Order: sequence, then structure tokens, then C-alpha cells
Amino acid sequence: MTLNSLSSISVSNSDKKTWKTHSIKEVYDNPWITVSHREVTAPTGNDGIYGLVHFKNTAVAVVPIDEHGNTWLVGQHRYTLGQYMWEIPEGGGMPHENSIDVAQRELREETGIIANRWTQLLEMHTSNSVTDEYAIGFVAQELSFGDSEPDETEDLDIKKVPLQTAIDMVLSGQITDSLAMTCLMKIQLLIDRGELTV
Repeated sequence: MTLNSLSSISVSNSDKKTWKTHSIKEVYDNPWITVSHREVTAPTGNDGIYGLVHFKNTAVAVVPIDEHGNTWLVGQHRYTLGQYMWEIPEGGGMPHENSIDVAQRELREETGIIANRWTQLLEMHTSNSVTDEYAIGFVAQELSFGDSEPDETEDLDIKKVPLQTAIDMVLSGQITDSLAMTCLMKIQLLIDRGELTV
């Protein structure tokens, strides 16, 4: 697989009106998130309130792809939705950690896969109207296989599928996790544009 360099677009914010924060009250805190209530003035000049969910970890996702064009999906029950979900290997790391180290750890823990070649696929903000969560996605290749080591809260199913099947699961609504969807559809877009080959 080859990723060509993509041109970036810069947007100047120098003449844009911004939100103003007048007060911040922390209403909930745990090792992973902080929730705060804020008194604000909107860019329109109207006063109001804002609730912000701050994520203490960086979200990291990996699309492992073998030499035959297969990938691996992770299935688990998600408490927030009360649903069983298929996703790509994902996890979180502290801001001081190198994202590639976190990606390697999460891939190994969830699937037992070790990859010799890594390519950054994307950076994204998962839901920027309510949270500052920041995510990074990677493609992992030149794979070798061992035993998975999920953490104590994870009861995971691992499924090997053709990459195109995973992409089709996004299109059919079987995969709805935002980070998994974005990574898989960006791979499809890059393939379609001839900027990525599998």
C-alpha cells in the first residue's frame, strides 16, 4: 500500500468572531473525562451556556491490512448505546504518549497483531459540538500474529474479513462507530483516487 502526499488547505481565523468564556464550573471528573458547565457569549454576541466534555486521552484507531487485502474487526457491547458494535481496533493514550506507540499497543492487546509498517491515515475531532476529543487513525501492514491481551473490561470478538467487506459494512450501516467509519471510508477514497494501493 502506498500513500501519496496530500495537499492541505489552510483556513485563516484572524477575522472570524469567536466564543468568549466567562466562567467554568467542573461538574464531573473521572480518569477519562471531565465535564464542565460554562457561561459564554456566542460569536453572534448572544449570552448563553455550554457543556463541554473534555477527553483526557487521545483516541487511536488502526486498520490492519495483510498482504491478501484482509483486515480485522473488533466486536463488543458498548455500554453507552446498549448495543453490540463492530469496529476497528481502537483505544486511548495519554497526551504525553507517542500515538504510534499507543496504536501498536492497542492493536496487539485487542487482536494479538504486530505490524512492522505503519502509516498515519487521518486526524479527526469526533464530535466537536460537545467534546474536544481528538483522534488519530493508522494503517498497519506487514503483520505477524500472537495472542490478544484485552483489558479487564473488554469481552471482544475478533473477525478477519476482506477490507472491502469492512467498507461495505460501513455503507450498509453495520458499522456506525464514527472513527471506524471515517478510517475505512478514507481508505476507500484514497483507493478510488489512486493514492493508495492494496
